[in-house]
Amino acid sequence: QVQLVESGGGLVQAGGSLRLSCAASGRTSRLTAMAWFRQAPGKEREFVAEIYRNGGMTHYADSAKGRFTVFGDNAKDTVYLQMNSLKPGDTAVYYCYCETFGPATYWGQGAQVTVSS
Repeated sequence: QVQLVESGGGLVQAGGSLRLSCAASGRTSRLTAMAWFRQAPGKEREFVAEIYRNGGMTHYADSAKGRFTVFGDNAKDTVYLQMNSLKPGDTAVYYCYCETFGPATYWGQGAQVTVSS
C-alpha cells in the first residue's frame, strides 16, 4: 500500500501563487506515476497534471498549461504542483493521486485551495 499526504493549500488572491506538496509513504518503490486532480463545489473531479516517475514525463490539462508546473523529487517520494497566476476558477480541493505496479491506485485526503477575486 501507498499513503499520500498533501500540504500547502490555502487562501490566495487572484494572480498569486501556491505550491502544493504530496508526500508518498509505504511501498513507494512500486510507484509509476503521480498526478494532481481537483474538484470544485458541485463539479466532478478533474485531471490537472501528472508526472511519470521514470523519466519525468509530464502532462497537463489545458486549464493548467502555462500556469501550473508539476515536478517531483524521487529521493523524497514527493511530487509538487507549482501554481502561478491563480484565478478564482482554480478554487477547488486538490487531490494527489498515484499509480503503482500491480496495478493499484491511491488518493490523498485533499488540500483546499481558495482563490479570491
